[in-house]
Amino acid sequence: MRAVLVTGGSRGIGRATAVAFAAAGDRVVVHYGSDRDAAEATVALLPGTGHAAVRADLGGPGAAGLLDAAVAAVGPLDVLVNNAGVAPTEDNRHPVAETDLDAWQRAWRRMVEVNLLGAADLTWAFARHLIDRGAPGAVVNVGSRGAFRGEPDHPAYAATKAALHAFGQTMARALAPHGITVASVAPGFIATERQRPKLAGAGGDALRAQSPFGRVGTPEEVAATVHFLASPGAAWASGAVVDVNGASHLRP
Repeated sequence: MRAVLVTGGSRGIGRATAVAFAAAGDRVVVHYGSDRDAAEATVALLPGTGHAAVRADLGGPGAAGLLDAAVAAVGPLDVLVNNAGVAPTEDNRHPVAETDLDAWQRAWRRMVEVNLLGAADLTWAFARHLIDRGAPGAVVNVGSRGAFRGEPDHPAYAATKAALHAFGQTMARALAPHGITVASVAPGFIATERQRPKLAGAGGDALRAQSPFGRVGTPEEVAATVHFLASPGAAWASGAVVDVNGASHLRP
């Protein structure tokens, strides 16, 4: 049995990931930023016992403190899943030709703070937690297909996810001597609760047509890949960025 911290675990990919680890017998800490009810609903879904929900704002200097709260809740940790992030929405669109400087800076700073710096601070705290114990462990980052194909309406999102992939590869090299693996997944369009209106709307068919399978991915499919990458059997995949996009975007 391992202890696992999943950031942004209230819903979507984070919730499915928490369920995947709990179903395998692990204890899970479900991190949330503001929606306590959703986080507690996730915990209620988890098989087994010993799970917990912990709140933290990953967009500030207290991100690393989440590690201490998680350890207090379930004991020493073995796996970190950096899933939390500021996702693209209509409210945070910032195409360069249509956005004034204030809105541009707000979008960039918030996404950098949460999607990159929050994950970096938490990874530092988790790595030190393992190194100080002399224990092995695993980090899995949830990036995005947008890091490779570009996101013209949300350039900061694409840039921070690309940086998260690069950060993960650097940490894979840095932490390997300590027995700690680091890998990333790069999902395409996923049918989360937040995306249901898009899929049901006029653009739904076009979204499904992005993949030759004629559908979009599910949170459970991403979670299965995350769970595998955190397993001892995937140690030799440390440093990988695994595409989970139904062949909707192919890269060299």
